[in-house]
Amino acid sequence: MKLYDFELSGHAHRARLFASLIGANVEIVQMDLANGAHRTPEFLAINPFGEVPVLEDDGVIITDSTAILIYLAKKAGNTDWLPEDALGAARVQRWLSVASGEIAYGVCAARLLTVFNKPFNAQEVIARAHHVLEIIDTELKNRKWIASDHPTIADVALYSYIARAPEGNIDRFRYDNVTAWLKRVEALGGFVAFPKTGIGLTDPS
Repeated sequence: MKLYDFELSGHAHRARLFASLIGANVEIVQMDLANGAHRTPEFLAINPFGEVPVLEDDGVIITDSTAILIYLAKKAGNTDWLPEDALGAARVQRWLSVASGEIAYGVCAARLLTVFNKPFNAQEVIARAHHVLEIIDTELKNRKWIASDHPTIADVALYSYIARAPEGNIDRFRYDNVTAWLKRVEALGGFVAFPKTGIGLTDPS
């Protein structure tokens, strides 16, 4: 399998992290986005949206970070990371939707503004980020993992942008349950870190 990747993309880090957590044999192909590698005819032929990550598995192409998480979990036959039962699967899907929605338009957008100079309204995206972090912090008050009593792909999908929320000037350090959860993710076997840029807020600890 090949994973078309960009080191500073939280979406790509989700896929890279999960592949490592489950020990998948994946070749990482770093894309030079600054020089338009994602806009070449060759890359657009496998993902017309011109986005990373993309997983290529013996001629099968999977685009979208959460779709890649699902594919890898299913291919590995791992029902711990992606439950088969109706309620377990629904709980995971709920948080995959949050990762693609509220996290993307809040925490991720705030980071895109500072790291990549995207034209977002800082006050608006930071407010959205705190709203979703408050909800997640409350959810984690009496549980270790977001969707189950063990880690699932929902935790992987949420991790990357929340971990680097300070790069978007989001003070996530006030959320004690989120902080404890991040440390649990980072303690998992096979964990690979999302590189820091040095932009934004500094960890006070």
